[in-house]
Amino acid sequence: MDVGIFIPIGNNGWMMSKTAPQYMPSFELNKMTAVEAEKQGFEFLLSMVKLRGFGGDTEFWDHNLESFTLMAGLAAATNDIGLYASVALPTMEPAMVARMASTIDDISDGRFGINIVSGWNQIEYSQMGVWPGDWYFEKRYDYATEYVTIMQELWSTGVSDFKGEHFQMDDCRLSPPPRDNKVPLVCAGQSDRGMEFCATYGDYQFIIGTSDLDVVRADAARLMAAAEKTGRDVGVYVLFQMTMGETDEEAEAKWQSYKDGADLEAIKFLIGAAEMDTSGATADKIAEMQQAFNLNIGAIVGSHATIAARLDEVAQIPGVKGTMCVFDDYPVATKEFGEKVMPLMESRK
Repeated sequence: MDVGIFIPIGNNGWMMSKTAPQYMPSFELNKMTAVEAEKQGFEFLLSMVKLRGFGGDTEFWDHNLESFTLMAGLAAATNDIGLYASVALPTMEPAMVARMASTIDDISDGRFGINIVSGWNQIEYSQMGVWPGDWYFEKRYDYATEYVTIMQELWSTGVSDFKGEHFQMDDCRLSPPPRDNKVPLVCAGQSDRGMEFCATYGDYQFIIGTSDLDVVRADAARLMAAAEKTGRDVGVYVLFQMTMGETDEEAEAKWQSYKDGADLEAIKFLIGAAEMDTSGATADKIAEMQQAFNLNIGAIVGSHATIAARLDEVAQIPGVKGTMCVFDDYPVATKEFGEKVMPLMESRK
């Protein structure tokens, strides 16, 4: 099973908690994580695209690096590990992204791929005047289809004359092409339409992990059914938040401390409850909000052996080719996971 890392391109990673490690994003932090990940044998790194944060006491995701330029830098700082940048489709034209990808493909000797983010969070785009309009909510995968078609034409043939509803190419040229005349694509849409898109154009589909592996099985089965129709080899990468300890009890205590420190103000904005008065909210509502402190990414909490055993269960799910790790403390956890978890995983042997 492949193992990758969702690197900390935004402040504090994925933890909306005042008691979790607090840090700003920087190239140095991400380079340290990348170099350590490569040393430990991780297969890939992925950086998200986030254009507006959620505030709160932790200023959650108010501070973010840019994905493509970050990965270009990491391409020059590493030798073997796969690198994925994320593109928010409304923000850049496909021909330009295709050229950027070809350049980073050259820097990395063919290790670069793109995470396709169709884009649904209107405020991220309207703040800079690039929101396409409310029609985009329903047509974003039609838009994405044209977008990816243009990029793949340019990578494979060097020219595109594509004419569609959203894009018009006029003898558009690209040279030099990427090493293999293609660039791997990953997607993260959880809807049936999103999975159909990935099965047609993507190579891997990210699925949000959960403690209930039956849910993961069902989501993986939906992608496999879509891929059967397209006849393409598409794999599932499952996203999990890893919280490690020498014992299960130590890990659980750490996890509880993060939950106790949940940044309720940031979470309110995330879940669209900005007007809610947390001081007057019911205990049940506050408890529910605290559960969202890691963006509701499925958590695997426990000793190194417990985490390894759980990931081996995940690896047995049909269609699963890997997992992407979210850590609390980069790059310390990267080293710990590589040295103490991966050697225990049967799916890595």
